[in-house]
Amino acid sequence: MLPVCATISHMLDVSIAPAPAPDAPFEDHIEWARNAPATPSTPSALFTGGLDGAPVDDRLTIDAPEWDYPALAREVVLGSTGAVLDIGTGDGDFFAGLGPLPKGSAATEVGPAFLTARRRLEPIGVDVRRVEPSWAGDVLLPFFDGQYSAVLSRFSAIDPDEVGRVLEPGGTFLTEQVDTRDGIVLNKALGVPLGWDPDGVTLDVISDGLVASGLEVVEATEYAGTRTFKDLSSVLWYLRMAAWQVPDLAELSPAAVARHEAGLRALHMHFATGNELVDEAPRILVKARRPF
Repeated sequence: MLPVCATISHMLDVSIAPAPAPDAPFEDHIEWARNAPATPSTPSALFTGGLDGAPVDDRLTIDAPEWDYPALAREVVLGSTGAVLDIGTGDGDFFAGLGPLPKGSAATEVGPAFLTARRRLEPIGVDVRRVEPSWAGDVLLPFFDGQYSAVLSRFSAIDPDEVGRVLEPGGTFLTEQVDTRDGIVLNKALGVPLGWDPDGVTLDVISDGLVASGLEVVEATEYAGTRTFKDLSSVLWYLRMAAWQVPDLAELSPAAVARHEAGLRALHMHFATGNELVDEAPRILVKARRPF
């Protein structure tokens, strides 16, 4: 069989063409996904189901957890007696939307989003700091002991010891996390090993870590959500947006597609015969307090 790059016979103008039907030629799905608009702009939308307006919003569905994290976070901010810290604030829009934020509030972020967060948050008095990323969670927070009345973290790696250190006595910590079983079915279907430990972030791991750091866990729950793909285009688009899932396919380069062609074609045949792919997308919510 010739490589994919040698078999594509035409180009799709995705600015006017709809997504291919599930049983359309394999090459059409590749070309459409390679050129489809790269929305959403923030990775968190892939975790929350916020795909409205995305080019695959009718072919990729993500279960939203039973809880309302924005409402819970707003409740924590309103109930705080002092400054609030948001770990991994992203572009800063979510944290800003919880305002008015108490004086002295701060946020951390990594990579290119740091500059966007500064532009969004510094005008409203939030101190935005860059920290180094670590999936192991061993990131030192550049703040004083007991500096914050509340700490928030949504989908960002945390170090329980650091969270406990920067919380004042009686302070509250609230986090929503992606369980590391997320994506396991898709990688198995493609024949690609997970690039992370599926047991790395679980409800027990987070809760036990917080307790070991001296915090009291007051709420701990998990949601066994799913992510459903209806065709190959939606899978390929998702792999572009979720670059951590199969890094080799994040750009959908001809060479990368050729390397993974067997798995991709098998998945395409699965969709073309009227099937869907239902992946795991579990979520975790934990609320804890530092004792007085």
